[in-house]
Amino acid sequence: MNHIVEPEENLSNTDHIMLHGDEGFAAMRKAGRLAAEALDLMETQVTPGVTTAYLDKLIFEFATNHGAIPATINYRGYKHSICTSVNHVVCHGIPDKKKLREGDIINIDVTLIVDGWHGDTSRMYPVGKIKPAASRLIEATYQSMMRGIEVIRPGATTNDIGTAIQNHAESLRTSVVRDFCGHGLGRFFHEPPTILHYAHPHGSVPLKKGMFFTVEPMLNLGRPDVKISSDGWTAVTRDRSLSAQFEHTLGVTETGVEIFTLSPSGFDSPSQS
Repeated sequence: MNHIVEPEENLSNTDHIMLHGDEGFAAMRKAGRLAAEALDLMETQVTPGVTTAYLDKLIFEFATNHGAIPATINYRGYKHSICTSVNHVVCHGIPDKKKLREGDIINIDVTLIVDGWHGDTSRMYPVGKIKPAASRLIEATYQSMMRGIEVIRPGATTNDIGTAIQNHAESLRTSVVRDFCGHGLGRFFHEPPTILHYAHPHGSVPLKKGMFFTVEPMLNLGRPDVKISSDGWTAVTRDRSLSAQFEHTLGVTETGVEIFTLSPSGFDSPSQS
């Protein structure tokens, strides 16, 4: 689940950023893998006619059967195991009984708590055959996320991540949402540092070995502007253009980065799903 960018937030503040050792890395591998396995389960379940409420039920059962807890349940009043964001929904879409239709695109965002550690990841799924523009957006979003991840290493900065994402996204004629961001995590769901997905040189934090955080850009086919629906959760594009998102949880290593939420079945890339 995304963190909201607060206007008064001190983006360059390095206080309270946790640096983790071998024990933390081992725990996050376990949590991240299970979260990725939950999304792998969705690969065969996202079809025309299925409801997002049913997908939510499947994830809840998967989590409990594996001794995990969906982190979103009762988080700030949220009552579901996943977020399901369809078409022009940017993020935090609430599962319901509405059926998915041929040509829809959907982001499923899951965070599982395993032995007290959080694995947070999301992935895009086409519902049946989708239009070329939707396919282009999904591919652009995945590529942009990976461009951001590729620059992560000790000595780089959080602004390097956002710059790489923004440059690639805009080169592919998509826009980057500014209202939500990646976040630190580990034993807590949301903690420092804040990871913006666009260039923001005045809010740059040096990356250090042992940092854990998410990279989770949201890209739109239209303008980047969003608004929050009356339910207080669902964020949608103001111009009703399609939106897409991918997310990985990762850790900064001595020489680069380790992605904790890679798909065990190889379904990370849209071209592999």
